[in-house]
Amino acid sequence: MVAGAGLSLLAATGCSSLALAQNSPPKGFVSLFNGRDLQGFRGGDTFDHRKLLAMPESDRAAQVAKWTATMTQPGKDGKPHWRAEGGELVNDGFGAYATTEKDYGDFELLVEYKTVPIADSGIYLRGVPQVQIWDHTEADPQNLGRAKGSGGLWNNTAGAPGKDPSVMADRPFGEWNQFRIVMTGARVSVWLNGKQVVDHALLENYYDRKTPIPARGPVQLQTHGGEIRWRNIFIREIGTEEANRILSTHGESAGYKSVFNGRDFAGWAGPTDNYQVQEGAILCKEHKGGTIYTEQEFADFKARLEFKLPPGGNNGLAIRYPGKGDTAYDGMCELQVLDDNYEKATNSKIDPRQTHGSVYGMIAAARGYQRPIGEWNFEEVTIKGSRIKVELNGTVILDGDVSTVKEFMANSAHPGKDRISGHFGFAGHNDPVAFRAIRIEPL
Repeated sequence: MVAGAGLSLLAATGCSSLALAQNSPPKGFVSLFNGRDLQGFRGGDTFDHRKLLAMPESDRAAQVAKWTATMTQPGKDGKPHWRAEGGELVNDGFGAYATTEKDYGDFELLVEYKTVPIADSGIYLRGVPQVQIWDHTEADPQNLGRAKGSGGLWNNTAGAPGKDPSVMADRPFGEWNQFRIVMTGARVSVWLNGKQVVDHALLENYYDRKTPIPARGPVQLQTHGGEIRWRNIFIREIGTEEANRILSTHGESAGYKSVFNGRDFAGWAGPTDNYQVQEGAILCKEHKGGTIYTEQEFADFKARLEFKLPPGGNNGLAIRYPGKGDTAYDGMCELQVLDDNYEKATNSKIDPRQTHGSVYGMIAAARGYQRPIGEWNFEEVTIKGSRIKVELNGTVILDGDVSTVKEFMANSAHPGKDRISGHFGFAGHNDPVAFRAIRIEPL
């Protein structure tokens, strides 16, 4: 959460009981706009939220205060750029963006908006642009995609899923539009006026496309030169169980087959005595380990599973394992399964190529996307030729090609990295790490 005093700008017209009722949240949601003033909002801009958080506290507070001050400055009509008016949050198109003081992770957001011709706006998710709002009737000499309508993740790269809305669902000017936005990890689904326009697309990090978006950040209502009115702005934070269900069921095809029956090790080989089945999950016994693996071999495939770690927990996914030796070196690779706070939990320094999701010793994954210890994480792994992609809790933390790796941790080569098929399994390292809901789809 970024420190910043909430604005308390009362509408000159007062606040009717109708306005209060209008901004009353449905069950399970909270209201971001109370219908009376801008309490809970601060100023913001198109600014990397990570950089804001990294500032010294005094510098961060000064920057936020500077943005926030512009919100109350008068526009051409003498009224503040942002104001509450008759239960509506009104912006004249100028001033800093209305930004929630609170940061959010996974959430469902409901928003109604009404805009005017030639206006251009959007909703930033975790501080990242954006769910697009604009005039679909305006001429488009730059071929920006206006005629396709609002709701797309416009700042994604050209051709990327979700950049353009799948259907044009905008209502005529003068009418209210309704957004429903669901965000799990970096995955975003958008409904505009009851029509789905974005389906589970990854929101790219506008500030640095080589790294994923932040795990948490604010919701921002953009200003872009034209009047826009907002109301009924409600948010519901999504918990772990619901988020995992959304992530694990989306795109689940008949091609995915369970490789673990939840009862015993039928179909598995290796030192299974070092593991146990507990409450439908495979659990490595404490102070035991070794690589257990599916009897079936796979070439290219997608794997989906859930895992849970103890503090300092260490395990790994065996990829194209030959059935003997060390999967990190003799197999194609070991995809690390490790507590993101491993160094703090164990007081042991690790190489970036040892962090969770990394291709052990070869390619480092992005950190900071695990759920708290004791909660189940959802992970999807895609192996295609020499390319490996790891998506953790809806965020792609690694997308690399082992054939291009020339530098190895501790200068230890990985002779198995070019294997084209092998078994899938778990490489235990003495810790009670649990796995469940393990499905594989051959590609």
